[in-house]
Amino acid sequence: MSGEKDLEQLKKEAAAKAKAAALAKKKAMAEAEGGPSSEGASGEADDLAKKKAAAVAKAKAAAAAKRKAMEQAEGGSGSDGASGDADDLAKKKAAAVAKAKAAAAVKRKAMEQAEGGPASEGDSGEADDLAKKKAAAVAKAKAAAAAKRKAMEQAEGGPASEGDSGEADDLAKKKAAAVAKAKAAAAAKRKAMEQAEGGPVSEGASGEADDLAKKKAAAVAKAKAAAAAKKKAAELGGSDAGVDAKAKAVAAAKAKAAAAAKAKAAAAGKGDSGAKTSEPKQPSPNQVYLDKYVKIITEHLGENVLEDFYINSLSKDVPTIVVSRSAYYKIAEFLKYNESLGFDYLSELHGTDFETHMEIYVHLYSYKNRQSVAMKVKLDREAPEIESLQPLWAGADWAECEAYDLLGIQFAGHPNLHRIMLGEDWVGHPLRRDYEPYDVEV
Repeated sequence: MSGEKDLEQLKKEAAAKAKAAALAKKKAMAEAEGGPSSEGASGEADDLAKKKAAAVAKAKAAAAAKRKAMEQAEGGSGSDGASGDADDLAKKKAAAVAKAKAAAAVKRKAMEQAEGGPASEGDSGEADDLAKKKAAAVAKAKAAAAAKRKAMEQAEGGPASEGDSGEADDLAKKKAAAVAKAKAAAAAKRKAMEQAEGGPVSEGASGEADDLAKKKAAAVAKAKAAAAAKKKAAELGGSDAGVDAKAKAVAAAKAKAAAAAKAKAAAAGKGDSGAKTSEPKQPSPNQVYLDKYVKIITEHLGENVLEDFYINSLSKDVPTIVVSRSAYYKIAEFLKYNESLGFDYLSELHGTDFETHMEIYVHLYSYKNRQSVAMKVKLDREAPEIESLQPLWAGADWAECEAYDLLGIQFAGHPNLHRIMLGEDWVGHPLRRDYEPYDVEV
């Protein structure tokens, strides 16, 4: 009984303290405003004090009931230590409530002093609306998570696993946190606008801020959904499609580059052709030498010894004469021993199969005049034979042997005409157009 009396006494003291605190608070507010507070504010303070006192009483009653249950279970009254713990708990709770009240009063007083008066009903209403919206958003998120979990249970034919439930709860918490952050940002923005403009923002501006927050949240959700869809497509074989797309892009780039190069080449060709047509072809600087050689040869050997003569633009503009088969050796000897010509060095001799005929090409050089000339002669393809130039120029020795080895051209008067690449028993001449290997494995 003594314990119950002490409990009742503590309740009465707590209620008295709460009322005294409420009166002091009301008095401080009246003094700050220059007069007593309104009846509405007084009633609210009384209701708050009553609610807090009731809460303290409930806590103490719960502690007493718990202690009584422990005494009955142990067969006797609780020890002094247990009673002391309960009293300490009640005192701590009462002290915490008093601290919270004092902190709230200081905060409110600071706000009133900063604004030049008590907080307006509009600000209080906005705060209440924000709190309500946050609570509604959290409730919606929880309801959505519950619905999703229930749908998963129905689809699987049983309750979802703890892992799935945990993931759904985490998702709901993340969504709620994102919504709360967006709303808090909108509220902060609205408050900043109010402070900058010197008054509360209109309902239109507030609605715009809310719409902005909603749009941001929707954009984040869309981005996450797109990323998930892309990941799923990649898992289902999107990697192959990506490789094909890359290959197509590379092929398209190559085709464009080729087309550009072709167009550039065509433009360059047109430019070159235009330049060629517009500018007349200049005569070769070796034309005077060709005219000189032709004049000397025809004056001494006659005009019928030359079949053709020209400047070979494909071979450094060398003066070229085409001689008749019967005058081949005579012209070669004249080119070497004539004092005006003096071609004392044979630099090249080779044969060519043109299918209709064979041809011998001889390139001569004059060290005295520092000039060159090319001499050609056409031969019968069925029986290619011509005089050897080895008696005139020793350098023709192996060159004529090579032409004989690869083309089968006979050089009359050669001191040692033989094969120098292939064996003497080799069948045929490999550089002839009609050559067929005797041994197909070679």
